Amino acid sequence: MDSTVSTATSRKTKTLVIHALFITLTLVATMFINIRLPIMGNGGLIHLGNVPLLIAAFVYGKKAGAIAGAFGMAFFDIISGWAAWAPFTFIIVGAMGYLAGLIAEKIPGKRVLVYALAVAVALIIKVVGYYFTEVILYSNWILPFGSIPGNVMQVLIAGIIVIPIAGRLKDIIGRI
Repeated sequence: MDSTVSTATSRKTKTLVIHALFITLTLVATMFINIRLPIMGNGGLIHLGNVPLLIAAFVYGKKAGAIAGAFGMAFFDIISGWAAWAPFTFIIVGAMGYLAGLIAEKIPGKRVLVYALAVAVALIIKVVGYYFTEVILYSNWILPFGSIPGNVMQVLIAGIIVIPIAGRLKDIIGRI
């Protein structure tokens, strides 16, 4: 058997498994590690789904971050009764993962600062994306402001968890 074919197949299999793992971790962290906020405009949800999304983006790159976020959180919306949100989530959170991973891959400098910048960009995408999603879904320009604090808290908490460990995880995984 040709070792080149075997290596390429092995690499594809590993990538598929990593994507599936991070989709699942994002879905599970969104579904089971959350706090529902009934006081906010749409009910709101603070969850830890952004943690595996950012880990995927920082450790495995922009494609893994986009796939983990887009599919993991859109699946959550579909199975949690928020199916109307799923297409928006797919685009918004996919963009968060892609750009966070792109920044982590392409911008030189101290990893902590680069990861902090990536988290800040993801935060802006989430806040702006979901603000306009709520404007569309609720036909209201004021109500969506109530969801901004929860969206900010989600991404900031994920950043606080992920930034200190992402570099170490990347080093450990690189040695495996």
